[in-house]
Amino acid sequence: MENPVMIFGAGSLGLTALDIFQRNEVVVYGFLDDNKALHGQEFGDVSVLGDTDDDGFLKIIGPKTEACIAISDGRVRKQLVKLLNERRKTQPVNAIHDTAVVSKLATIGHGNLIAARAVINPMATVGQHCLILTGAIVDSRATLADFVQLGPGAIINSGVQIEESAYIGAGAVLVSGITVGKGARIGAGSVVVENVPANSTVFGNPAKGI
Repeated sequence: MENPVMIFGAGSLGLTALDIFQRNEVVVYGFLDDNKALHGQEFGDVSVLGDTDDDGFLKIIGPKTEACIAISDGRVRKQLVKLLNERRKTQPVNAIHDTAVVSKLATIGHGNLIAARAVINPMATVGQHCLILTGAIVDSRATLADFVQLGPGAIINSGVQIEESAYIGAGAVLVSGITVGKGARIGAGSVVVENVPANSTVFGNPAKGI
């Protein structure tokens, strides 16, 4: 990556993104965050510069800097992606930790954050603007649609289909071949052995609706 990157979000996920870029020797220009209490704070030598809709900083995204959205709230991520697409005609870049294992036979979209020791196996497909946190595994031929979030240590077995904006909690295990519907939520540590309907929440071993 030739240009420096601006990170949207200065919380814990933003710091994860900062670490990823610095480990990959990518210059981070700064953070943008709507929490005014963070404005002016520095993390190492990288400052929180202003709000996420600050035109003074947005105007340099595209020609002079790249953008990375490191915010866990999926609705906010969607809003910021739309802002960057429409106002700056640009897509956020991927942030991939140097210890993550991403197969050359996998398909990866734009704007994803793939954290330390995550694994994306051959023929897996990851859409756009997904969060794949520390140690999560996406096995062969599994598919993640856009804006999916995998918590730390989640295991997505082969052939699983996860639809847009679904949330998979830390340590959850999804058995091979099931489908998780759009906007569904799976609780931490759950073992999911059957399809999960859209917009539902399941929890437990085996996971049941709550």
